[in-house]
Parts: sequence; structure tokens; C-alpha cells
Amino acid sequence: MDEVLVIGEALVDIVHAPGRPPVEHPGGSPANVALGLARLGVDTRLLTRIGDDARGRSIVDHLRGSGVELTEGSITPDATSTATARLDAEGVASYDFALHWALSDIVVSPATRAIHTGSIAATLSPGGDDVLRLVEKNADRVVISYDPNARPALMGSREAARERIERIVRASDVVKVSDEDLEWLTPGADPLQVVEAWRASGPALVVLTRGGAGAVGVTATGIVEVAAPKITVADTVGAGDSLMSGLLHGLDRAGLLDAATIGQLRTQPAENLVPLLTHAVKIAAYTCTQAGAQPPTLRELDAYQP
Repeated sequence: MDEVLVIGEALVDIVHAPGRPPVEHPGGSPANVALGLARLGVDTRLLTRIGDDARGRSIVDHLRGSGVELTEGSITPDATSTATARLDAEGVASYDFALHWALSDIVVSPATRAIHTGSIAATLSPGGDDVLRLVEKNADRVVISYDPNARPALMGSREAARERIERIVRASDVVKVSDEDLEWLTPGADPLQVVEAWRASGPALVVLTRGGAGAVGVTATGIVEVAAPKITVADTVGAGDSLMSGLLHGLDRAGLLDAATIGQLRTQPAENLVPLLTHAVKIAAYTCTQAGAQPPTLRELDAYQP
């Protein structure tokens, strides 16, 4: 069992930056995670929906050029989905989507050792219902990782989204969530208290990201915090996704990205998380120095000194 299966949307980001003409980049949160994993040398397959059009072909070339394999049926006759990203003066993006998410029958290969999903794919019906069933069905057989990556414009009411998200959290082993996600999902609540409650509901590890302030990791044995390096930001598109791929890659390097070993995170001292979080935060920092969602290869990461 050596494959990571990523399930979720692949689309084209249409990026509007102040004072510049729009630029298109392949994107989509799960697709970005798959890209980041493959560039780091992890055998990765993506189950998605990409249109058989010029934008879709640009996504396919982008993914396959970095080693991501697409599952059968991922290319469809429908138009390729888009996300219009509008950057503020600090390079932080807000999004508008043109997207339809539906799945046919999903068969998980015996070669799969981990499944990652999140964002729109895990909540938007009808495909989100299929993803939820798949996650719950396979929760004891493979490692499940999840990033809510909340998109309020597509997720309906806050209450319904939170119920769905917390159901997936309970079935997951590794969860990454941003402070911005929690600000929308649980307004007024202490983010760290929410993350601690999520961890107690099932996952071995929950990571709270705080943008330029770094990340916090929570396990049953404690809490650790890692600062983010000081960098010059090009934009933040795909930063959280690359941090997620960095977490999974770090777990893979430690021999923990497997259903038989992931439970070790529940008993290891919390300070053992520091190298893992430092690795993931460095990858996110690199991505922020690039235009669009362009996570590093291993060679680029080794050479990067923020």
C-alpha cells in the first residue's frame, strides 16, 4: 500500500491583483495538495472533475507534469470550473466560484494507504455526499486527512456546514484548519479551544494555521507552536494547501502515513511535532513567494533559505 488518493476539485484560478491584468493558474485546494505531494516525491493520485477544454487541458498538463496521476473518469465533457481570486494590497485572496461538483461511483484501490479531501469537494452536493460516505467507510482502513478550507459562498448555512465539517473531522486522523475558517465556522469562539475539541472527537493530530504567525499542532499529549519565517509575499494562493501537503509528506518521512502507524501520534510527546510543523510551514512560506499555487519540489525546498 503506497499511494495517496486525493479527492476533490481541480479548477482554474483567475487571479486579479491590484494594478495588473488578470492571470490564470491551475488550482483548486485538493488539486494543489496533490500537486504538492507529487512534487515532494509522494506517489499521488487525484480523483477530480476536469472539463475537456483548453482550461482543463492546462490543468492536466500542470498536474501530470509534476507526477500526479488522474483516476479514470476525472476528465468530463463539462466546462472546467473556475475560481476568481481577488488579491488585496497584502496579496491575500478572496474567491468567487463557477463550479459543479458531482461524482460517479468511487472505488478505492487496495494500493491506497491514505485519502485526503477537503474544501468544496467535501461539502458541496451532490459530490460532497459521496465523499462523506467514502471517508466514513474507509476510516479504519487508511489514513484520512482533511482540510475544511471553508468557502462560505458555496457551503450554505454556517450551521449546516459546521455539522458536515465536524462529522468529517470525527472520521479523520489528521486535520488542518485555518484561523480564518474557524472565524466563519465558530464566530466568537477561541480557535484553540475549538481545535482541542476537534482533536478530542477523533483525530490523532489537528493543526491550526495562523497565516504569517505560523501554526499550532494539537495531539492528546499536548500543544506545540511553530513560527512562520519572515518573507516577501507574492500572494497567498495555495499556501494552506502546500502546508497540508507538507504535513502529509512529513508524516510519510516519519513512517506514520499508514493506518497501522498513524496512532503513534496519540502517544508521542507533543514536542516531537516541532520538526513536522517546521517542515510544513517552510513549504507554505516558499509557496507564498511564488505567483499562484506553486509549491516546491524537494530540490527547491532543500535550497530554500527563508
